[in-house]
Amino acid sequence: METSQLEKELGLDEILVKVEEVISAISQAKYVGHVICALHSIALLVFPIDSSLVAASVDPCCRDQILRAELPSSEKRDYWWQVFYGGPAFPVLARVLLHDVACNWLACFPFTARKHVYDIFFTSGIPTKVVHTLVPCLSYKNGTGPDAEVFLSNVESCLRLLKVLLLENNGVLQMAEEFDRCQWESVPKKQLIASISRVAQLVASIPDKAQPRASYTLSAHNFFKRVICQLLLVTEERVFVSSDGREIFNGDGLDCALHFVGELFARICRRGYVDVLMSEVTTQMLNYARSFLSTSLPLVPDILKSHPGYFFWSNLMGTVKDIYAVEKMLEHLLLQLASEGVNELEAYCIIWILFHKLLKNQISIRTLFTDRFLLWKVFPVCCLRWIFQFAIFESPPNDEFHVEGGYQRQCLLDTVQRVVAVWSKREFVQSYPLEQQAYMTAAVGLLVVKMSKEELDGSKEVMPCILQGISCRLENPSDIIRKMASSIALAFSKVIDPKNPLYLDDSLKENTIDWEFGFTTSISKDKAINDMNVSAIMPLRISSDGINSGTGSKVKYKRESLPETKMIDPDEIVDPATLGYETGSDCTNDDNSSSEISDVSSNTLLQPYDLSDDDSDLKRRLSHLVDVVGALRKADDVNGVDQALDMTEKLVRASPDELKYMTGDLVRTLVQVRCSDIAVEGDEDSAEEKRQKALVALHVMCPLESLEMTHKLFYSPNVDISQRIMILDIMSEAAQELAETKAVKPKYQQNPLISVTSDSQPWFLPSSVGPPGAGLWKEVAGTGCQLNFLNPAIENLSNWSTHYERELPSKVNHIKQGKTRRWSTRSWIFQKNLTEISHNKFPIYAAAFMLPVMRGFDKKRHGVDLLGRDFLVLGKLIHMLGVCMKCISLHPEATALAPALLDMLRSRAVCQHPEAYVRKAVLLAASSILIALPPSYVASALVEGDAEILEGVEWVRNWALHVVESDPDKECYSLGMACLQIHNEMALQASRALELANNTTLSKVIDLPSDFSGGNIKIPRSIVD
Repeated sequence: METSQLEKELGLDEILVKVEEVISAISQAKYVGHVICALHSIALLVFPIDSSLVAASVDPCCRDQILRAELPSSEKRDYWWQVFYGGPAFPVLARVLLHDVACNWLACFPFTARKHVYDIFFTSGIPTKVVHTLVPCLSYKNGTGPDAEVFLSNVESCLRLLKVLLLENNGVLQMAEEFDRCQWESVPKKQLIASISRVAQLVASIPDKAQPRASYTLSAHNFFKRVICQLLLVTEERVFVSSDGREIFNGDGLDCALHFVGELFARICRRGYVDVLMSEVTTQMLNYARSFLSTSLPLVPDILKSHPGYFFWSNLMGTVKDIYAVEKMLEHLLLQLASEGVNELEAYCIIWILFHKLLKNQISIRTLFTDRFLLWKVFPVCCLRWIFQFAIFESPPNDEFHVEGGYQRQCLLDTVQRVVAVWSKREFVQSYPLEQQAYMTAAVGLLVVKMSKEELDGSKEVMPCILQGISCRLENPSDIIRKMASSIALAFSKVIDPKNPLYLDDSLKENTIDWEFGFTTSISKDKAINDMNVSAIMPLRISSDGINSGTGSKVKYKRESLPETKMIDPDEIVDPATLGYETGSDCTNDDNSSSEISDVSSNTLLQPYDLSDDDSDLKRRLSHLVDVVGALRKADDVNGVDQALDMTEKLVRASPDELKYMTGDLVRTLVQVRCSDIAVEGDEDSAEEKRQKALVALHVMCPLESLEMTHKLFYSPNVDISQRIMILDIMSEAAQELAETKAVKPKYQQNPLISVTSDSQPWFLPSSVGPPGAGLWKEVAGTGCQLNFLNPAIENLSNWSTHYERELPSKVNHIKQGKTRRWSTRSWIFQKNLTEISHNKFPIYAAAFMLPVMRGFDKKRHGVDLLGRDFLVLGKLIHMLGVCMKCISLHPEATALAPALLDMLRSRAVCQHPEAYVRKAVLLAASSILIALPPSYVASALVEGDAEILEGVEWVRNWALHVVESDPDKECYSLGMACLQIHNEMALQASRALELANNTTLSKVIDLPSDFSGGNIKIPRSIVD
């Protein structure tokens, strides 16, 4: 109802007088009924309440006063309501209600009276005014004084009122409708935007301010979800309004309700609940998109613009001025669509409706799509396709992208150049997580396939960058990164020459490429951090000819377990000439049988003999290492080299007398053999395996002689990277085999010190004394005879000729028939009395394994650059040193070698190496050091102040913490966590050892009596005896 300015001023004066009277009555009230009557007198003027309900809840003395109150007309009540909330009357009364009535009287109010004369001022008023009044009360700052006590007493009342107003009465929806009313038309646009922003800020801050005392209803997740549902009701109303062609703007061309929704969306995103927001928005947008696509209309911009939701949603996104909120909304929209499994048409339709207008009008939004979402974020590949289709190709997914020239083509070229420039850098491969690398590789591949050969030739930067990126990835030890290079090479070759695609990996199919590379949107970090398996950390294996086994033919070298160690037998005799020919007799029998068949068949068929089986007899049997070395050096004799590789390990493990003199030449020859040249195609791994087993056997049987030559070859300029890696693998396996050597010795059987005559053994049984291995005595019945000769009819007595027998072991000079490889026979009883024990032989050779290769590792030699180009060798070297430390765990040698290895690992060029492969090796070696150090040694270092070992151990902990906090590689993170756990366990064991040492020292201190004069200590004779 319209009123003149004079009438408004008069009404305001009247309502202020009435408020003053109510405040005075409340201050003078002695009973709660008086307060209810005072509040009822003003509530009756503003709200349509039922006085009988209020009267029924108060004392009879106040009931007549409530019932006699005069009811105003509805027009008068509406007028009073507008004046009451439009002026200062409500803030004044609200302050009294919140700081006086709520503190002193509200607890005594009956439920009906509280609802109709107290709550109604907040739940039935203008929501924006009420929010401005209630929300500041939740963050009262003063900590002392009467105001603080009032705040602590009525804060729950404020929360209850806000819950009723905003959630139960749809107060947020009322606010949006309020901003559309005509009273805002006279407000300047700048002031109006500030008011809307202030209200949105207050509403969004409620969960944070109410958090200490909030119920589940006002928890952030539940509160924002219900607020978003109310905001989406506003959007539905606006969609229907916009479908009629009407625009709801105020005088300055501002849709206030739309701006309020956009402001609240931005505030919710800033509060961290964009996932809740976009979950609800995505559901509604999917309904819009599916309803549109069900009409079978073509997906073109003109028809999309005619959709009822396009006008509203495009304008709504335009009201969100916070670029961070827009980015988060777009990011979660893509992830929500991917999780819903929508098709490309639905996704394109939704993204186009929401962001097409922003993409055309704001450069920052285009930058989000073409720069930030490609270089800094990680999405599923389907989201990547949607981004390209919408922001770069700017065409629906069902259309082919064949734009010659124009804006889209230039946008494609610019995007490709920008992405490829980052993707091709070696620093990107070294420092970025695998998920980011896989994502950008997919982006490069999907963009390159849309280019033409002429565009690639005309671009001066794209083609060199692609080739550089492929090259640096092919050199990487990770199979996944090499597969990325192979995929880009295949996509690139299809553009250059579609008829001759380049396949660097046999796993790639002809027509499709898996751009996911096995990754999803988030790679789990949950790995077994205690798993110190070497193969999971060092997966690289390079064949002898320098070709990486992870690419090309996809042949992987299968590392077999160490050969089963045999029991040491000093009596064993081996005939080297018969090694490898155990089946000779079988072959001879086969030859004889075949000859007989040939003889029979030759009488009828008159065909010549087949002499192909006789070639084995013509072969020279290699029985000496000198012959093996000579055969290995004849590279043109393929069969001879293959036979020598078969025989080498067996001859070496037979330990002939010539072994120590031939070890150096044999090691050099085996390292220089090219298995790829002498093996049949497809059998390269078999020859490589024989060579490696032979070299491991040499390092086990003659460690010092073999290591002398191995260390010379390792830094030799005549050895390539694959041979150096093979040398390190051999040293690792040899160290493990030496550490797991098994031997046999007779079982120790303790004889009883006191002989006891057993009652269970009769006196007439023979003694159990006899040779070792003798069996138990057994009773054997004899023939017997009759004792009663005079009267045969009487039954004979028991057999008196019973005797006892037992089995005895074979005599020493008795030789059994059959094959044997012993000088003398050992009975099975003797073998049964042997026990198998493990004997670690590696500690005495640990220094010979580790120190020579550690010396000068940081020097750049001719053909050797471990800190630079040859980082694979450096990683393998550190890994080998870590294996050696594990093999000497808890041995004294570990305390001597640990400081030297720690100094190597602490060098800046090693621990901060740009390649994750090296950093993982350093973490493994550091963990091995912590495992190898005896806890008692660490405890003694603490007591004696050994700075060298203490600083090294502390560095391991600090560096592992640094890796966990900042290293981008997930495997480095897992290994860093494992290293920290090992360090904590080592510290615990050291502290226990230190505590035990202190307790032992205290227990040895004996308090002597004060009158003890240094005489002899007498020991009782019983103790001496």
